Amino acid sequence: MTKTTTTAPVLGTRALNRATLDRQLLLRRSPLSAKAAVEHLLGLQAQNVKPPYYALAARLDGFTPEALSRLMADREAVRIVTMRSTIHTHTAADALTLRPLVQAARDRELGNFRKGLTGVDLDRLAAISRELVEAEPRTMKQLREALLAEWPDADPFALSVAARCRLPLVQVTPRGLWGRSGQVALTTAEHWLGRPAEPAPTPDATVLRYLAAFGPASVKDMQTWAGLTRLREAFERLRPQLVTFRDENGVEIFDLPDAPRPDADTPAPPRFLPEFDNLLLSHADRSRVVPAGLKGRSWQGNQAYCTLLVDGFLAGVWKLDDGALVIEPFGTLTKAQRDEVTEEGERMLKVMGQGEAYDIRFGTVVRP
Repeated sequence: MTKTTTTAPVLGTRALNRATLDRQLLLRRSPLSAKAAVEHLLGLQAQNVKPPYYALAARLDGFTPEALSRLMADREAVRIVTMRSTIHTHTAADALTLRPLVQAARDRELGNFRKGLTGVDLDRLAAISRELVEAEPRTMKQLREALLAEWPDADPFALSVAARCRLPLVQVTPRGLWGRSGQVALTTAEHWLGRPAEPAPTPDATVLRYLAAFGPASVKDMQTWAGLTRLREAFERLRPQLVTFRDENGVEIFDLPDAPRPDADTPAPPRFLPEFDNLLLSHADRSRVVPAGLKGRSWQGNQAYCTLLVDGFLAGVWKLDDGALVIEPFGTLTKAQRDEVTEEGERMLKVMGQGEAYDIRFGTVVRP
């Protein structure tokens, strides 16, 4: 990260925390619609089906899972691989623009599989794949087998990765719908949404959106979120219309002049977040949410846990297990904090339609 020697004011960790929580709609619940929230947040991490629903339940006033499910059913929101080569739930408009924005990262990812693609004409592969999935949605296995018939000496997995990297493939419903689901079947975003892809947005425009949802932030923070490199030039072009600060390590961070930066002592209620929530993944320096002593505690191998925020910071993990909401704090909570966490847990269960079916109990973290 770039260290700055200017006299830019310092934003401490708690100040960064409160500002980010505000942008993430986690300091107070927002009256935004599900569609407006998904757009504001530039999508929701969605490796699994349920996390986007829990992410919005933590952020929106009056949210019901059916609100997001209806967007998916009406093709106003889709599941597609975008930032960091991971599946996100995006509005239709963002799926058609943000996916082209990160194409360079998908091309770079494809380079990792070049040995398994020797002799494969990637343009022809993309054309065949598009014809197949637009004729009817295909599973990745079906697509892989069809491509293997064309290139029998290629690595089967590399062929399917190539199709995913070269084409904007969306997961068609019922996959992703609340209370339903199904295996992953794919078609192109253009075919599913009935309109062509938009030109990729300029990095500058996306910088402004990123800061509105995740700022204040450094260049490296945004690069981590997007999975892109070389965004410094965009920040420099925008510098005259941005404000700059330093974090406690002297790293230069940028922000929108009129964006909210609440006082560091602003109360931050407890929040239950799903696994892979963007709040914990979208900065190079995650200390604004994850205390130093808890780094890596929300993961074990490739498994990410649902996380609990107390006073704005990571404070534990949670799970729904055998008819109970089990809350596992990393440290000791005061009685007042336990009461607030319990109340928030009750609210979450009610919103998600599980209020009467679950007990709430506090467990002990035994993970290293």
